[in-house]
Amino acid sequence: MKKSAKWFLVQSFLLILFCIYWSAEAVNYLYKVAIIPAAAAFLESQQIEITGSSNLLAWLLQLLFNFMSGLLPPGVGEWVQGRIEQAMGSAMSIQVTSPLYNGGWGVALRIMIIGGIIGLLLIRILPYLVGAFCYARIVSGQFDELLAQEEEQKRARDQRRNLMLSDIAHDIKTPITTICGYSKALSEGVVDEKDRQAYLNAIYAKAMRMDELVTLLFEYVKLESEGFVLHKEPGDLAELTREMTALLYADFEDRGMELVLEIPEEKVPFEMDRLQLGRAVTNLLTNAVRYGKAGGRVLVRLQEYELTVADEGASIAPDFAAHIFEPFARGDKARSSKGGSGLGLGIAKKIVEMHGGRLLLNQNFGKGYTKAFQIRLHAPAKP
Repeated sequence: MKKSAKWFLVQSFLLILFCIYWSAEAVNYLYKVAIIPAAAAFLESQQIEITGSSNLLAWLLQLLFNFMSGLLPPGVGEWVQGRIEQAMGSAMSIQVTSPLYNGGWGVALRIMIIGGIIGLLLIRILPYLVGAFCYARIVSGQFDELLAQEEEQKRARDQRRNLMLSDIAHDIKTPITTICGYSKALSEGVVDEKDRQAYLNAIYAKAMRMDELVTLLFEYVKLESEGFVLHKEPGDLAELTREMTALLYADFEDRGMELVLEIPEEKVPFEMDRLQLGRAVTNLLTNAVRYGKAGGRVLVRLQEYELTVADEGASIAPDFAAHIFEPFARGDKARSSKGGSGLGLGIAKKIVEMHGGRLLLNQNFGKGYTKAFQIRLHAPAKP
């Protein structure tokens, strides 16, 4: 259950307890000023004598049991009355001296009084009954709302899954079409010798594109599976960041990008799955290579368990920024045309969250950078 729903139920419970308390106090006041005096006057008129003292609830219960025992056969009624006095206190004694309670008319009169006493008891416990009913309705309504939200989320997940499958089919079909067309042209000998290498290079590029897409899809599905667990061990975040950046150094050079490194020399200890967290960092760096400004700067900074990858590329539209971490989210055609699958950031976000952190997009980073992706991890507790 969500925290907001739990807090709502706690608030409702406390409010109902408050209402029950003051309702019970109001009923007690009503008994004192109206019901008890009226009942005493009625009992006096019926020549029913009550001696001793007791609390209000015990008084009503003993009066109820007394009249009910009067409906039993002789001997049995006296025995029941004795047990009542023994259980509820012999200090209270109820004597019915009026001759009206003998015979058939007396039975009817006793039943009427029993009904009245039960009504008084119901009034006494009415605040508790109403409170329990209201809280049950609130809990039932809250659970219905949660079930409706869960159903809506399930429909949204199904819709996203269908869209993802559609995007997968589209992204795989495009390179397959190119590979089939070029390979057929090569096999039929309709390609000039001078163009053969270009065709082969295109086939290789499309095949690598498919391999990258299938690999990313495999990683995403693996992370989403219930049986997947991280293999954490003590490591160094600074060393991991330097290593992942070095692996992509040639790619940054190819685009003429200037790497600005702000990685501490000292060790930054963190318990992590080195393979998976390294993949998350690599995905952010790859995103900077693809969508950063050619010839521009890329900042890679690690500061107090916050890893930032910032670039000077085009900013991201707000409506797309809200969905940028969803699978196959690629925004406008310009971003789609640069070869991104839309899975890299979704995989990075999932890995970071499995490490107890958050992955954020910051488009107000400043210092000349248009956007920054930031991994925020929790510092380990000091021993």
